[in-house]
Amino acid sequence: MKTVILNKPGEFVLEDTPTPEAPGPGEVLVRVKHVGLCGTDIHAYHGRQPFFDYPRITGHELGVIIEGLGEGVEGLEIGQRCSVEAYLAQSGDLAFSRGKTNCTSTTQCLGVHVDGGMRERFILPADKMHPSLLSTEHLALVEMLCIGHHAVERAGLLGDETIAVIGAGPIGLGAIQFARQEGTKVIAVDISEERLAKCQAAFPDVDTLQLVPGGEPLVEAFQSKFNFLPEVVIECTGSKASMEGSFALPDFSGRIVLVGFQPNELVFSNPDFHKRELTLLASRNATAHNFKDVIRQLEEGKVNPDTWITHHCSAEDFPGLIEEWLKPESGLIKGIVSF
Repeated sequence: MKTVILNKPGEFVLEDTPTPEAPGPGEVLVRVKHVGLCGTDIHAYHGRQPFFDYPRITGHELGVIIEGLGEGVEGLEIGQRCSVEAYLAQSGDLAFSRGKTNCTSTTQCLGVHVDGGMRERFILPADKMHPSLLSTEHLALVEMLCIGHHAVERAGLLGDETIAVIGAGPIGLGAIQFARQEGTKVIAVDISEERLAKCQAAFPDVDTLQLVPGGEPLVEAFQSKFNFLPEVVIECTGSKASMEGSFALPDFSGRIVLVGFQPNELVFSNPDFHKRELTLLASRNATAHNFKDVIRQLEEGKVNPDTWITHHCSAEDFPGLIEEWLKPESGLIKGIVSF
């Protein structure tokens, strides 16, 4: 079967690998139809992804069709289209017992810690399947959308706050999508004029702030344009400088949600953080609840997939196209690879 493998930094290859055998108890055999290219995959391609070994089959944003059911699998049918909850975890710790399967001591992400879905078929736990009548292309967006959905959930919005989302890439756009609730004011912050223009075209009710590298600092630029500070900051860039800068942005008693991450230490002023009694939250992966609600909103037409999907290709063409996709002028938001 066709399989795309990241052999080493800078080298995706298409290889023929053995087709998996029948699924075991509690498992399903799936046929992969569409895979979203994630920022995680791009970091791994550039050799900057922590917790990563080469070679690796990447891919955790998946739209699949069930082709086989293992013994004891109930509630699923052969032929069903599904999104895949890409985080594998085992029982045994407190986080798992409380349903926080996204961040247990054993959580492993497909395509990062273990081989993922850039292949025609593979076997998965049945309880990671989320069936839907949506197309498999749109189902391949669900995992990415769940990251923003979970981040907004972590923020615990009260309904009348101003939320600054830093980074208007695919994850930031997802956070913006779900932060836009009745009574809230959402402001997108980025250095890219093009990304902010796409954001405003998709969400006309969202204000934007473009930062200039080396120009006015974040807090001063925000105050200059809006004359206030946000109560909630959702940081989606994974840039050390941006993440550290976000600590200064929330108003008194505000909250910071770090969605992006990177391997270095972050430095911030403890007196400044303490005097404002800020709350700092990490947001990692997502839960089954997020998948169900994102799928529902997609099915009800509340989320427009065209906001994200900018590029398409076949698995055969992908290794030769990745460099073109990653050029800044390509305008990549979300690329979809089809099998």
